[in-house]
Amino acid sequence: MSRTVRRVITGYGLLAPSLVGVGVFLLLPIAVVLWLSLHSWNLLGPMEFAGLGNWRAVLSDPGFGHSLLVTLALTAMVVPAQTALGFAVAALLARRGRGGTVLRVVYALPWMCAPVAVGVVWQWIFAPTGGALNALLGRRVEWLSEPALALPAVAVVLVWMNVGYVALFFVAGIRAIPREILEAGVLDGATGWRRTRWLVLPLLRPTMFFVLVTGVITVFQTFDAVYALTKGGPDHATDVVAMRMYSEAFQAAQPGRAAVMAVVVCAVMFVITVAQYRYFRDRTGHEN
Repeated sequence: MSRTVRRVITGYGLLAPSLVGVGVFLLLPIAVVLWLSLHSWNLLGPMEFAGLGNWRAVLSDPGFGHSLLVTLALTAMVVPAQTALGFAVAALLARRGRGGTVLRVVYALPWMCAPVAVGVVWQWIFAPTGGALNALLGRRVEWLSEPALALPAVAVVLVWMNVGYVALFFVAGIRAIPREILEAGVLDGATGWRRTRWLVLPLLRPTMFFVLVTGVITVFQTFDAVYALTKGGPDHATDVVAMRMYSEAFQAAQPGRAAVMAVVVCAVMFVITVAQYRYFRDRTGHEN
């Protein structure tokens, strides 16, 4: 056996545990979802091959299209807001000083809390009678019962939950910027906002790409907080795709259609991720 062959065998042997994990926890579930999307099943009786019947039913369902639009709207509200606020918080936390570690933990606590528990707390805050927010405003506002206000209210909760998580990545990115580059910028007159605009933000593009991609994925997967706050209402105003898949699979007993929805959502997220990747591909790195 040649030395090259032994090195290849050794390499694949070391990769085997990871490859097994990818196969069992990633590739196998994808295959099961695709297979389930071609079958009809009521969770109790035997499965029946449905062909493209589930696909036709889902793609022609206006309710699913509405859920996609609601999710995209929620994404447009949450991702830019949590990214901007996360960067602002990171700019403060990146300064080395006493209490920095404690503050980072405090900001990350909402992200580490159970989404259902967070939803229950915010449900009390938004309560029309006896709620903390209405008591502060001195007026009654139906934050979670008014269709025009429900989705923005959910967006506020998601931003509050994720800002600390986003800030931690920006802190790491800011501290990874070579100090020599920042010092050279200061000597050239780049101070204050100009320093942030022309030096820090361009050098944070790899971090920005990661934060935006994971932010979009997180919003598309949001279920617990929405379920605790509104259960998809009022009048389907917060009926995000995760809620729609849950309702289709367990309330309507149509897991085949829910599987189709999962595949479509995965395709949408893939397209968004590729678009973000192509935008950042030539704009990342300290050499730019």
